[in-house]
Amino acid sequence: MLKVLLIVSFCFCCMDLAQEELDKNQLLLLKNAFDAFDREKKGIISTDMIGTILEMLGHELDDDTLNEIIDEIDVDHSGQLEFNEFCTLAAKFLTEEDQDDETMRQELKEAFRLYDKEGNGYITTEVLKEIFKELDNTISPEDLDNMIEEIDSDGSGTVDFEEFLEVMTGE
Repeated sequence: MLKVLLIVSFCFCCMDLAQEELDKNQLLLLKNAFDAFDREKKGIISTDMIGTILEMLGHELDDDTLNEIIDEIDVDHSGQLEFNEFCTLAAKFLTEEDQDDETMRQELKEAFRLYDKEGNGYITTEVLKEIFKELDNTISPEDLDNMIEEIDSDGSGTVDFEEFLEVMTGE
């Protein structure tokens, strides 16, 4: 029973620390990763496993960078991380992805503005065709027309920023 209470308190502590930075799905992903490496179910994992866990989450770091990060998070230098410390560490990487998404959005918005020369808030499908040609000059005219037809489903001949963003990011 005490063990369950400790784990629950670790989860709440982690949620308090990272509540604004991590959503429920991210916390669940981290808890699953943490639990997989907490083989003895003591609520701690060795800092030796952090590099492996981060690699599983898509982040490969050199040893110096990894050790620097672990030293920052493992303040008591026990060589072990509790779940809340692990969340603090992982939040740095998961929120970086969000920042990368925002950076890409801003770059695409700037690119859109360059093509929206009159500042109307849209570009024509002809301009979009030119963008596609610049990105891939091997696209056949037929494929290009099919792509434009799919993007401009209402037949207006224009694409606003949100449609442009969707096309460029595939989201």
